[in-house]
Amino acid sequence: MNRRMLTKEDEDGVGDEIEVRREDQDKINKFSRLHQHELSIEEELKLKNKEKEELDDITTELELADEEDIFPYKIGDAFFHVPLPHAQEMLGISAARVEEEITELEDKMGAIRDEMTQLKIELYARFGKTINLET
Repeated sequence: MNRRMLTKEDEDGVGDEIEVRREDQDKINKFSRLHQHELSIEEELKLKNKEKEELDDITTELELADEEDIFPYKIGDAFFHVPLPHAQEMLGISAARVEEEITELEDKMGAIRDEMTQLKIELYARFGKTINLET
């Protein structure tokens, strides 16, 4: 059997239990949900940034191409052969769309983090060191 000695901090914390009210539990649950949402948005942002890099790389490659060449352009699951100017135009539209999506995700991320910060302030004010909300 492994026994652990109480530290001075453990001894100081004994008897200082704070009752967890329903509203406190709701805030803790909300923080947890926000954290999970934050993680999913971070993952989506990584994918969008990768997509943007790929579009930028393709755009750079097409700048070196001959005007009369025909290029395969993927739309959905199909490839269409289009002239260079048309391919560049569609790439520009796709890049702008991805930029907008990245901006929207970053805005959502900022709002989530602001809300999480506010919940942390409220919960740490109520529970002090007895709660750990570090993510």
